[in-house]
Amino acid sequence: MTVKPLREVTPKPLEGEERLEQSLRPATFDDYVGQVKIVENVKVYAAAARQRGESLDHVLLSGPPGLGKTSLAHILARELGVTLHVTSGPALVKKGDLAGLLTALAPRDILFIDEIHRLSPAVEEALYPAMEDYRFDVVLGAGLGAQTMEMKLERFTLVGATTRTGLLASPLRDRFPIQERLEYYGPAELKEIAVRAARKLGLPVDEEGAEELARRARGTPRIAIRLLQRARDFAQVEGDGRLTREVVDRTLRRLEVDARGLDAMDRRILAAVIDTFGGGPVGIDAVAAAVGEESGTLEDVYEPFLVREGYLARTPRGRVALPAAYAHLGRDRPGGKQGSLV
Repeated sequence: MTVKPLREVTPKPLEGEERLEQSLRPATFDDYVGQVKIVENVKVYAAAARQRGESLDHVLLSGPPGLGKTSLAHILARELGVTLHVTSGPALVKKGDLAGLLTALAPRDILFIDEIHRLSPAVEEALYPAMEDYRFDVVLGAGLGAQTMEMKLERFTLVGATTRTGLLASPLRDRFPIQERLEYYGPAELKEIAVRAARKLGLPVDEEGAEELARRARGTPRIAIRLLQRARDFAQVEGDGRLTREVVDRTLRRLEVDARGLDAMDRRILAAVIDTFGGGPVGIDAVAAAVGEESGTLEDVYEPFLVREGYLARTPRGRVALPAAYAHLGRDRPGGKQGSLV
């Protein structure tokens, strides 16, 4: 089965949430807020490739979800004036899926593979010669009579995005000359993102409302935009249409996001570690079973924020709740060495 890529040459009419998401996504490097060093570096790489008339070197973007990896891929395609072909690691099951994508690429096009760490081994191995020598090897026949036919590919750019760099095989990771890791955003950057998005939505916003939303968005633009969209609904139905501090507070209360930005699942994870497993150490699979969520989701989505904010620690023996977690949940810390582990 051949996976058909999504192409983006000129904006096309979109419907519903897809149109809204596209309208809020930054269109140029100048629109992109945050990740200043990465953006400045990538701008230089793209400008140099464009001046030479060459394809951009392969790019690996890593970091927690929702920080703008996909947006950077879209911006790169626009800046280079090429077509963006979008797919994901789980969608590429067989070599034939990859062959259909690679043979459809025009010179200097960008192939964006999200969740590239989830590529199957067969597809990953077939990608190596495509990245290095711009060729794809097709095996004809089977057994002793099998022959390999070499298909030449156009020089293209592979942009891979991953939330778990450690799961990438070293041979694949080493084939990316450009490797950048996106970090969490600060409140000032998230405030700017929220204000820009509100302006695009035609939503009047008070400075205090934008600040409160940014402070509780977990350092993640995607979450800030999601909370903004929900706050817009409450402002429209239960307010005067303006995004104020009161509207933001009411929205986040209804969404069970507390004053520190922790949502219901965050608190369930901390409560499970403290109440069910005595504060830890406890394995991630045990925590996942206790809260009814996949362990991979906990590691990719929830844990980075809890670790970064000092609520949870990853140790060789498992996860351990830190003093801030006990204080946030109003739990008494147990005595002894385990209770004081930091």
